[in-house]
Amino acid sequence: MQSRTHTCGELRIGDAGKQVKLSGWLENFREVGSELGFVVIRDFYGTTQIVVETAEMMKTFKAITKESTISVEGTVRERSAENDKQATGDIEVVPEKVTVLGRCRYNELPFEVNRSREADETARLKYRYLDIRNPEVKKNLILRSNVIAALRASMIEHNFMEITTPILTVSSPEGARDYLVPARKHPGKFYALPQAPQQFKQLLMVSGIDRYFQIAPCFRDEDARGDRCPGEFYQLDMEMAFSSQEDVFEIIEDVLPPVFAKYGKYNRASGSPFVRIPYLEAMEKYGTDKPDLRIDLTVTDATDLLRTEEFAPFAQGEIKAVVISDFHESRKFIDKTLADCEIQSGSKGYWFRVDENGEIAGGISKFVAPRKDEVISALGLKPDTLVVLSAGTKGQAQKMAGVMVKTFGATVPGHMDKEQYAFCWIVDFPMYEIGEESGELEFCHNPFSMPSGGLDVLLKAERGEIDPLSIMADQ
Repeated sequence: MQSRTHTCGELRIGDAGKQVKLSGWLENFREVGSELGFVVIRDFYGTTQIVVETAEMMKTFKAITKESTISVEGTVRERSAENDKQATGDIEVVPEKVTVLGRCRYNELPFEVNRSREADETARLKYRYLDIRNPEVKKNLILRSNVIAALRASMIEHNFMEITTPILTVSSPEGARDYLVPARKHPGKFYALPQAPQQFKQLLMVSGIDRYFQIAPCFRDEDARGDRCPGEFYQLDMEMAFSSQEDVFEIIEDVLPPVFAKYGKYNRASGSPFVRIPYLEAMEKYGTDKPDLRIDLTVTDATDLLRTEEFAPFAQGEIKAVVISDFHESRKFIDKTLADCEIQSGSKGYWFRVDENGEIAGGISKFVAPRKDEVISALGLKPDTLVVLSAGTKGQAQKMAGVMVKTFGATVPGHMDKEQYAFCWIVDFPMYEIGEESGELEFCHNPFSMPSGGLDVLLKAERGEIDPLSIMADQ
């Protein structure tokens, strides 16, 4: 390190008495008197306090604007009042020479660096180099780097070869719109940015590459989602030759949990083997093909139990119930949480509760009370239990029930173990479904899949011997 002897996060009490040279950004200057002040200098690795004890040094530091790049040479000494919130909090540096390497031209910064996440997003993007100096923002980049390095090391350990597939390519059918790039040498024609390496990795398999992986960019002209940025995202992409679905599962079950346990927010992650849940079972039990197994709530079909002509929403279609035990929240809580569920699902929700005396009350209780004993027995209801319900077509009822499981499960105390990662595999997806908008036969999940039973079942469906909707897929 030619321009420094140590980083700003490195010095400890054992370094007291050493002559050091630090380089970094001037984070803060606190003037206590005419000849006493405290400076915090920051670099990638942390912060160090510089103590100013002469009028000449005071003059030097007062002339330097915040976030200027500086070099400080001086002597390390023990700090009289230790700061346990700072890794270098037991020492300070008495400066002998200060050099300004790059002066910040702003007398007043557009935002305070350590609180940049509170600033307007436009300002953060305009001054992104200041935003990234915020340790909390920088942590995300470090986390990403560590996770990718761990994934890469684990995949290589499992004998996978990393191959970078092309970015400029031809359009291929995927789930979103392509990003198109004009082809300079072919006027009027365009390249497409790949939505995934799908075609290339299958080509590699045919070519004889046995195990391929890539931390792959996927370009999709679609809006942002909760788990991905607009336009592009990265995924661990892999392909294996001469393998079964179980072979693929075993690799992922070995690679992912240690990464989540080490770098995730929680230090617990379910190990191998992950729970296997067939798609149709997941939709019936959880109302979604993305169940959160940290939640102990499930969906019960109550169609036959609660069918009644007296309440129009329950007169036809399907009825799903979610039973929430040990419920002690208010009516206001129920109404607000149900309203949130309705916004997410686009369907109406209903409820009733069993009070502390074992009586059915609230919500639609007047339509349920006549069958009190039957309902309590069938649903296994105990005092202080809330039952939330959805109704409509099968898809509508399942979707709303799934949203209620996640929303009530996450907000009602005692129903979610939030301090862990709970993995599962959803298996046996239907190969086809009837599209909600088109009304036509469409691929349910991913067309690049092997039907259970292979080509033979596709030929039987083509000949009309079996219903295409009955075909499951290895996906």
